[in-house]
Amino acid sequence: MENKNKKIPYHLGIIIDGNRRWARKKGLPTFEGHRRGLVKVKKLISWSQKKGIKVLTLFVFSTENWKRSAREVNYLMKLAQSVIADNLEEFCKERIKVKIIGQKEKLPKSLQKIIQKTEDLTKNNKEMVLNFALSYGGRAEIIEGIKNIVKRKVPIEKINEKVISQSLWTSDLDLIIRTGGEKRLSNFLIWQSAYSELYFVNKYWPDFEEKDLDEALSNYNCRKRKFGK
Repeated sequence: MENKNKKIPYHLGIIIDGNRRWARKKGLPTFEGHRRGLVKVKKLISWSQKKGIKVLTLFVFSTENWKRSAREVNYLMKLAQSVIADNLEEFCKERIKVKIIGQKEKLPKSLQKIIQKTEDLTKNNKEMVLNFALSYGGRAEIIEGIKNIVKRKVPIEKINEKVISQSLWTSDLDLIIRTGGEKRLSNFLIWQSAYSELYFVNKYWPDFEEKDLDEALSNYNCRKRKFGK
């Protein structure tokens, strides 16, 4: 059911968590949890667009996730490539601009190639921005932002919050949803989340449904954002 709230977050971030625990709970292979999670990602994009969300950022693979087994990492990279390549036509049809934020140089070459093609073909789309945070870490992003400022030779007296924000990979978040029962940001958009509303869901990601998104948006709609005032 389409959400009728008057106040919809412009930028929604989701920390996708619980795929492996979902699989273990059901006695399934870990990879099946990731596969089911991918299915839910595709549905989420559609739900979010229908509800009027203009920027959607999905935290799908962190800089710390490289520590997992090579077999699992390789599988996750193939899933990422699949969700981008298999849906490119749909992204163009729905006028969704796709961006990958993170350390793209660390990703497999084949994935980098698909990313470049997708970003090029969707760069002028205006309906929604879809950010996939791949090999992403908030601290790594801030470091890259500082390097960018230094490279541009911005005078010290000119460096302020606006300059730093413009040097990062994406914009400030209005609402962050995290599934899986954990209650932390885990290095997700730590600059952009300074004034974000936080919403935690106990369900594992593969069990997340449209009604859960509606509940999160309804909760957000009831909150009064003061921004320190």
